[in-house]
Amino acid sequence: MSERNLDFDTVIDRRGTKCLKYDFAVQRGRPADVLPLWVADMDFKISSYIEDALARQVRHGIYGYTETDDAYFAAVQHWMQTRHGWDMRPEWLVKTPGVVFAIALAVKACTQPGDAVLIQQPVYYPFSEVILDNDRRLVSSDLVLNEAAGRYEIDFADFEKKITENGVKLFLLCSPHNPVGRVWTREELLRLGQICQKHGVTVFSDEIHADFVWQGKHQPFAAVDPAFAKFTVTATSPSKTFNIAGLQTSNIFIPDEALRGKFRRALDAAGYSQLNAAGIVAAEAAYRDGGVWYEAVKTYLQENIAYMRGFLAERLPQLRMIEPEGTYLVWVDFRALGLTAAELDDLILHKAHLWLDSGAIFGTTGEGFQRFNIACPRATLTQALEQLYRAVQDCGKA
Repeated sequence: MSERNLDFDTVIDRRGTKCLKYDFAVQRGRPADVLPLWVADMDFKISSYIEDALARQVRHGIYGYTETDDAYFAAVQHWMQTRHGWDMRPEWLVKTPGVVFAIALAVKACTQPGDAVLIQQPVYYPFSEVILDNDRRLVSSDLVLNEAAGRYEIDFADFEKKITENGVKLFLLCSPHNPVGRVWTREELLRLGQICQKHGVTVFSDEIHADFVWQGKHQPFAAVDPAFAKFTVTATSPSKTFNIAGLQTSNIFIPDEALRGKFRRALDAAGYSQLNAAGIVAAEAAYRDGGVWYEAVKTYLQENIAYMRGFLAERLPQLRMIEPEGTYLVWVDFRALGLTAAELDDLILHKAHLWLDSGAIFGTTGEGFQRFNIACPRATLTQALEQLYRAVQDCGKA
């Protein structure tokens, strides 16, 4: 059998399928006609190997309680070992229905109400929501945009200062970083880890975007230094890599037995046990057989990034694309247009008719930026950029 689903150019109509991206604009306060490039899933058909595995399950016709076995772990382990050089053990694995769910468990397991949890804004906005919704204190050591280099950097002095001044107990690391697209170097991760180790800070490393790296190499945080494994919770998932987010399957690896015990107790307190049956089947098939589809989609995403880079340079030079080192999310600087936050929202929503993620929701340091999801057919991306170009022209900013 060979991979059938390698056509990423065909536009597949997702409307009318209860699709969060396409069917809920009005319910979420957007105009009905917006073109959505916001939520981080892909507009591509999944690998035919996953499709066939799910079809076999459908034909079987029973969806009772389902558990993972040795074959499931072997598929996950082989992927992580061959793609990222990380060899984990079966006892490290704790399964959850999502990475954000796992973050909430870590917050509950590793901190008490009122404790400080550190993030690096601008960062994936559920980080902040989970901290605040659980009555913890949000502390941010903001990333710094090096304007000359066009990339975000870590202020290590500020990072350590925020930890010591606030008695931080838990640090949520985003690696690769969403939305600014950084792929942290081993040296950067080593410095972060040494600071956390020095001050007794547990690290939750969200590595959900690890399979999409365009520059550098993804470094599993827990493997950067053997000592880091003792205080690290690593979150992985096939959801972004294989476009199966709706099947809610995440693999969380916690090498330290005591830390893993605390996390499991929080999981038990939430009343959660097995993953859903379809998610288990899809994840195993993805990691075992999805390599050809994955390599092809990676190439297509790289070409989309290059296309967007060229379009902005030629047609919208006022906008600055922060070069993504990883992820299929592109962070674009609109500040040169000189618009207020309300004016920028109006430009995007009502003039360009686009639904993007406004930079402000990633933290105050994201104001004036927008996040684009470019995991879509080239025709969809072209339409979005053309709509944006006309809107900028019409508002006199071209």
